[in-house]
Amino acid sequence: MSFFVQELIQKSDISDILDQVLHGKRLALNDCIRLLRSDNPYALGIIGNILREKIFGKVATFVNNIILNYTNVCITYCKFCAFYRAPGDSEGYTLSVDDVVKRVAKARDQFGISQVLMQGGHNPDLRIEYYEEAFKTIKEKCPDVAIHGLSASEIDTISKVERSNTKEVLSRLKEAGLDTLPGAGAEILDDDVKSRISPLKIKSDEWLNIMKQAHELGIKSSATMMYGTGEDYEQRGRHLVKIAELQEKTGGFMSFIPWSFEPNNTKMQAEGMIKYPSGGLELLKMIAISRIVFSGLIDHLQSSWLTNGIGMAQLALTYGADDFGGTLIGEEVVSATGARSTELTSDKIITAIKQIGFQAHERNNFYDTIRVH
Repeated sequence: MSFFVQELIQKSDISDILDQVLHGKRLALNDCIRLLRSDNPYALGIIGNILREKIFGKVATFVNNIILNYTNVCITYCKFCAFYRAPGDSEGYTLSVDDVVKRVAKARDQFGISQVLMQGGHNPDLRIEYYEEAFKTIKEKCPDVAIHGLSASEIDTISKVERSNTKEVLSRLKEAGLDTLPGAGAEILDDDVKSRISPLKIKSDEWLNIMKQAHELGIKSSATMMYGTGEDYEQRGRHLVKIAELQEKTGGFMSFIPWSFEPNNTKMQAEGMIKYPSGGLELLKMIAISRIVFSGLIDHLQSSWLTNGIGMAQLALTYGADDFGGTLIGEEVVSATGARSTELTSDKIITAIKQIGFQAHERNNFYDTIRVH
């Protein structure tokens, strides 16, 4: 580190914590809260970038995939969601298994995807056989496409429909072809927050338990945080600590993805709970803090371009992120807010990565490099 950088860190209000991290020490809850309260994003970013560069150098990865939102019918009515439609709504839809498979096959043939991220609403009319048939048929028709699918809350809904338990559901879905589990449904792992923004969705311990069960079955997963819904710094800190504690037990989280809540067209905006998104500076802080908190625990950190745009995602790579996330064709959840176009091809990602002096590596479901661009 240059003298200027050392001076900047030493003069920050969190210099003791940053020094601990550089020496490999694990952070406690109070340390996390102090980082979140700090008004020194530059010092945070310097350390986040140092920690990322130690592992990945100047390499940034991405995955060539589609997001397949198979249904928007949902009975949890989350206040932060502009995508869902209640059962019986004229705008509700559910894709047939045949349509699901056709979309995956078309994306593989047209765009060369290696992953499908399959997520939707909590639809009480869908039995587990729907998912099993979809996964098995995808694997038969497109064996080279990995299935990264279904949030913990979708798993919970299937278990309720089947009057089964979540571990049995996970086991059956793995047998059918499910490869990895996305981290959606976590939001903020604090039940006071959940009772305010998504009272009908699974609680914090249930999300953590489903992830633990998945890891025990050999199903790797991502972890997420949707911040900017009115939570305080202690609640954010507890979320980070809960993820870290589970990772220490199972080692099953491959990546962490902090993303900013987009209030446009949601009940939260309509009710005056949240008027504006958190903004770019908050994203950079969250990226750097995530890299610091999960140092030595979770290697991969996504830049969260979807809710913050390409330019902020480029900056996020210099604050500790190492992964650009995925290409997007056909995404409907964030696009329902009208915030921005959510179409992004691999060429655009490669260009964005190279523009800031990084090497672009295409990865698979498990973050292994499959192509160097």
